[in-house]
Amino acid sequence: MRVSLNWIRQYTDLPPNLSPEDLAYDLTMRTVEVESVTRTADLVQGILVGRIDSVRPHPRADLLRICMVDIGRDRLYQIVCGGTNLYEDERVAVAPPGSFVRWHGQGEPVELKATKLRGELSEGMICSSQEINLEELLPAEDDRIIVDLSTLFPQAQAGQALADLLGLDDLIIEIDNKSLTNRPDLWGHYGIARELAAIYGGTLAPLPPFQLPEGLDSYPVRIADTDRCRRYDAVVFDGIETTPSPFWMQRLIWSVGMRPINLPVDVTNYVMLATGQPTHAFDRDHVEEGIRVRLALQDETLELLDGHQLQLAPSDLLICDGKDKPIGLAGVMGGARDSILPSTSAMVLEVANFEAIGIRKTAARHQLRTEASSRFEKAIDTPRCDQALGLMVSLMADLQPQARIVAAGHQRAQETRPISLEVSLDFLKVRAGRALDADQIIHTLAPLGFETRFDGQDKLTVEVPVWRATGDVSIKDDILEEVCRMIGYDQFEFVPPSIKLEKPVRQLDFESERAIREYLALAAGLQEIFTYPWIADKYIQAAGGDPDRLLRLATPPSPDHACLRGSLIPGLLEAVSHNTRYYDEFGLFELAQVFTRTDTKEEAGGEALPRQRRLLALALTGPESEQVFRTLKGILAALPRMGRVGDWTFDQTGDKPAWADKQAWLLLKNKDQETVGRMGLISPETASDLGLRQNRVAVAEIEIEQLIPLPSRDNRFVPVPHFPLVEQDLSIVVDEAVSWSKIEEAVSSQVRRLEFVEEYRGSQVAPGKKSVMFRFWLGSDEKTLTSEEIDQLRERLLKKLKFVLNAELR
Repeated sequence: MRVSLNWIRQYTDLPPNLSPEDLAYDLTMRTVEVESVTRTADLVQGILVGRIDSVRPHPRADLLRICMVDIGRDRLYQIVCGGTNLYEDERVAVAPPGSFVRWHGQGEPVELKATKLRGELSEGMICSSQEINLEELLPAEDDRIIVDLSTLFPQAQAGQALADLLGLDDLIIEIDNKSLTNRPDLWGHYGIARELAAIYGGTLAPLPPFQLPEGLDSYPVRIADTDRCRRYDAVVFDGIETTPSPFWMQRLIWSVGMRPINLPVDVTNYVMLATGQPTHAFDRDHVEEGIRVRLALQDETLELLDGHQLQLAPSDLLICDGKDKPIGLAGVMGGARDSILPSTSAMVLEVANFEAIGIRKTAARHQLRTEASSRFEKAIDTPRCDQALGLMVSLMADLQPQARIVAAGHQRAQETRPISLEVSLDFLKVRAGRALDADQIIHTLAPLGFETRFDGQDKLTVEVPVWRATGDVSIKDDILEEVCRMIGYDQFEFVPPSIKLEKPVRQLDFESERAIREYLALAAGLQEIFTYPWIADKYIQAAGGDPDRLLRLATPPSPDHACLRGSLIPGLLEAVSHNTRYYDEFGLFELAQVFTRTDTKEEAGGEALPRQRRLLALALTGPESEQVFRTLKGILAALPRMGRVGDWTFDQTGDKPAWADKQAWLLLKNKDQETVGRMGLISPETASDLGLRQNRVAVAEIEIEQLIPLPSRDNRFVPVPHFPLVEQDLSIVVDEAVSWSKIEEAVSSQVRRLEFVEEYRGSQVAPGKKSVMFRFWLGSDEKTLTSEEIDQLRERLLKKLKFVLNAELR
């Protein structure tokens, strides 16, 4: 938000020697964050008033003229100009050599130098408003029309600085809007003036009181939804003229970023910028039988002042006339056909108070952030309407005395009331960290409009002014903030906290999660991903889930993304589906929260809160099903040791995951035989739903919170053998149902080391059988094995396999 310091000075007296730097610092430390302070005079630095002494055609260019111009120096300056409105004795804006202009209003400012144009010397430039940053203040129909100062300033003197002539001796304070979010009282110059008066001990001038003439006709005003519109005042003016507003008003409105239009419109904008209360004016001839405030109908439309054609929603609030014709979008913008027009001779002034949340939702839905909606959505107090009405009536009486008020009407459904808070003196002293007495607190709060009473012991009763009672100040901590900020945060001595270093606290679950992430990313070569907690319905269904059983968002980002994830598998499958278009082989993992329904009620609000669990999900893709399955199983087999968590085993005793292939799946079970995870290839149905035809995908999901974190991984020392080991391969034929884990269990006690090599099924193996080849190492701690000893150990191994698994040597 931009604030004019000259405007502020109309309402309060500031220290005479206050520098811009001190002003910005004090305002930032006590009230709002000042981003910058600029001088409006800098926009036209070096630009002078010139008087055209003579004009003659350029001998070599039909569109150019040669002007002899008086700029208050000892001679006339010759300037070549292409302006279409040049005449003798005209007062113009001149940029002499050495000054800066924006060439044809484009790009960065460039320095002017004396030069020749088509063979004729040109000592400067006669400027259009675009070239000196004044296109909004002094608009022109096209860029060939130069600034004509004769009408506005007939007594302008040649050589006078243009900034002095236009009264641009002002400081513009740029305030960060985020720091104003909870301060609706500061969205007008009067509110900022109140703060500065409190900071510097100045006096705040009162605004004109609101008082209507007696004997006025009653104007009908009806509010259909009093929760969305708390108050509506309508004042009818007759005999108005849509003439330009006085230059002082145009300059102030322009200096804070708005465009002057005509007097009736400029007055409504001036009142809003002064008080923070938006106002609007309708053409009375287009408003029939009064005002009605109601909600929009389904598929109703409205054309706004800026040309937008809106398709309205039933939650949009409308301003309508007595015949129910929409004439404005409440709190946002007026209608194009019913607001002030060039032919307007009578107007209906609107000053209203609208509910903040509804205005914000409407502005966001239609992507219309206006000066009015920015203020209404901060929750303005209803008495602000009286301030706006008083100032509006006063300005119209001064600027258009022929205009008269002929009717007025209002409906006031709800009024903002002051609130009372109790706070203890001890609370303020302890929280502030410094000595405070009751008199100091009372004196500090009084300039801000707070009335404070002290019971003589410890209790302070603070009456919060109505302009701060819309949610800004509502608890005792807000009173603490007011006291501390007015003292000045820079006035509080820094006291470092007392720290006692003790034994560090080990959080084993966090250490294990970090170890798991490092193992999967560095050793296993997987990429960690982060997905949104809301999931598209098609991926939930592809993973075998039911969207109707999941938690749903009240306001989802899109209709098919309304469900919160109950598993990480759907989001992981979505990531796999997207990435298989670019890569044939890759691995992903995610460690995040999921959400499930619960019947537990929150004590305060009675709301059923979801249960949040942390899960780990992994996915591998590749061209071969067996490869990705075994690779994923290998990663999971090593994860307990590398991630420093309790070990698990693999088996198929339990329910198959809904997304898994009928054969290729396993459950992960801890030492108590509780299922802590699932893994497997995705089923052909799931792959088809994802559009995966070439890639094979294996996924796993683990309940991280069910794992037992360990202080360190289970390291076992294995000494280097003193005598060489003997490496041999063995192929055996076993039943199809025999798994590798059973072979490993039977063999591991007989050998020093064991590795799986391959499986074979085919014509050389009987039906219902398979060939398993594995590699093993034999050795002794006492000597090098002889050939006979090796054969004996091998024979013993085969006998055990025959006895345990009914295996035959292939």
